[in-house]
Amino acid sequence: MIFVDTHTHLYLEQFDNDRNETVKRAVESGTKIMLLPNIDTASVKPMMEMAHLYQGICFPMIGLHPTSVKKSFHNDLIALELLLKKHTYCAIGEIGIDLYWDITFKNEQKEALRHQIKWAHNYNLPIVIHSRNALDDILNVLNENSLPKVRGVFHCYPGDSKTAEKLVEMGFMIGIGGVVTYKNSKMPDVIRTVGLNNILLETDAPYLTPIPFRGQRNESAYIPIIAQKISDILQIPLELVANQTTMNARKLFNLNL
Repeated sequence: MIFVDTHTHLYLEQFDNDRNETVKRAVESGTKIMLLPNIDTASVKPMMEMAHLYQGICFPMIGLHPTSVKKSFHNDLIALELLLKKHTYCAIGEIGIDLYWDITFKNEQKEALRHQIKWAHNYNLPIVIHSRNALDDILNVLNENSLPKVRGVFHCYPGDSKTAEKLVEMGFMIGIGGVVTYKNSKMPDVIRTVGLNNILLETDAPYLTPIPFRGQRNESAYIPIIAQKISDILQIPLELVANQTTMNARKLFNLNL
């Protein structure tokens, strides 16, 4: 079985002491492909170094995380687009709107999202959306008549089944991570509603660790735990979850696996 972790920040400092071992554990678990979402201009260098070191295993994205959007975000977008023109990326991400910690730059976040949606269209890449306390705002942006229609995934999907169904109709996939293993999680209902064909596996490592490791650092080797939970929810073989979600990832991110 081959799994794909479609969202993991393995280049962050939390892995500086055991990055090689972490990648090795992931590959041994069956998680043979790991997609690296970018955060800001500073994170590009360690992300690209890791993608180069683990070529064929780790694939980078390019984008400006919504919590990294400040007054100078236009300069950041210019710098990131220059990189987009020079290198190969599997997606525009992670991008979106996050109003959980601070709403100061809400309008700037919307503008940055619009800008990066246009990148996705121009470069024929999917978008990886980060949404926190902002699902309706993101939907409103995506539905603006002035913007092109794009494909992508709602990473760490925060909504309900009804909205998930709407997103799938719009051409988006639903990212399922460790939250699905938490008590009172809404994700089992979401998974039953959208079905296996519209799901991607992710960890968001080092965050959102699945049970039974919750409270510890997350890592890509835990993807099979998430897959097993989906297997239990849908009452289907684990191998089917692995095969279909890997196929979903290959198709969305144009991965030649």
